[in-house]
Amino acid sequence: MSDAEPPTTSSPPGPDLDLRLVRYFTVVAEHLNYARAAVALHIAQPSLSRQIQRLEDALGVRLLERSSQGSRLTAAGAAFLPQAQTLLHTAHQAVLGARAAAPPRTATVGYVEDLVITPAVRDLRRRHPDAHVRTRHLDWDEARALPEGRIDALVVRTPLPIPDDGLDVTVLYDEPRALLVPSAHRLAGKESVTPGDFADEPLVACAGMAALWTGFWRLDPRPDGSPAPLGPMLVDTFEDKLEVVADGRAIALVPADDRRATLRDDLATVPVEGVEPCQVVVATRLADANPLVARFRESAKRFLVRED
Repeated sequence: MSDAEPPTTSSPPGPDLDLRLVRYFTVVAEHLNYARAAVALHIAQPSLSRQIQRLEDALGVRLLERSSQGSRLTAAGAAFLPQAQTLLHTAHQAVLGARAAAPPRTATVGYVEDLVITPAVRDLRRRHPDAHVRTRHLDWDEARALPEGRIDALVVRTPLPIPDDGLDVTVLYDEPRALLVPSAHRLAGKESVTPGDFADEPLVACAGMAALWTGFWRLDPRPDGSPAPLGPMLVDTFEDKLEVVADGRAIALVPADDRRATLRDDLATVPVEGVEPCQVVVATRLADANPLVARFRESAKRFLVRED
C-alpha cells in the first residue's frame, strides 16, 4: 500500500456571475415582460435582451422563454430565481457591512466618460490629508453605483443615466453639443450648423439607456417636433459610435469638449446652434452624513466649474 494521501476532491469552480446581470434577470422575472422590465431598469429593451442572453450563456441554461403573450420562466429560471434574489441581498448586505466598518473619513468619487475630476480630488485631499479619498472610473451603465452606495459622489453629464429622485444634483457648467461627422462630410469644416442642416441624416446613440438619454443624443424629436430619421441600430459603446460615424453610416451628437471625438483624423466636430446643451454635474445622495461628500461638492464647484 502506498503511504501517499488520497487525492482530495472538490467541486469545480462555477461561472463568474455579473451581479448586474443577475439583477436584470430578477426584474424581468418579476414583470415577465421585457418592455416593462426595461422601463423599470431605465435601459433600452434590446440591450436588456442582450444582457439576459449573456447571463444565460454564462450559466449554460435557458432562464426565460418568450411568447406572444409575454415571457415565462423555464424550469431552470424558476430554480435560479430565489437563489439569485438571495445572492443580490447578500451582496447588498456585504456592501453595507463593509461601508459601516470603513473609517469615517473615507469617500469614493466616481466619474464617467472623459470627465476630469483631478483638480477637485486634489483639493479635497489637500484640505483633509488624514482622509482616504478614492476615485473610480465608471462605464456609462454603472452609474447606479451612486444610489447603491458603492460610491459617494458622481461627476457626470446630463441627462442623468439614473433616476434623480433621492439625489442632490449640483450643476457645474453647461457644455454645448457638437455634430460629429466624417472628415470628408459636406458639413465638416463649417463654423457651426443648425438642426436644419442635418435634418434628414440619422444620428446614432449608445444603447442601454433610458429613452430620455437616447432621445437627447439622437435629437429625437427634432426641435420642430418631427421624429428623427431611423438609422443604424444603437451601438453599445462610445467607441462603437465613433466607428459608425467614421464609416459614414451615420452622424452623431457629442459633447463639444469630449476629447475622444477629436483625437482621430478621420472625424470632425462642428458646433451646433439651436439645441440645448448638456450639463456637467456632481450628484450625491440626499442627506448623506459623510462630511467629505459636502466638502467634495465645494471643491468641485471651485475647481471644475468653467468660466464663460
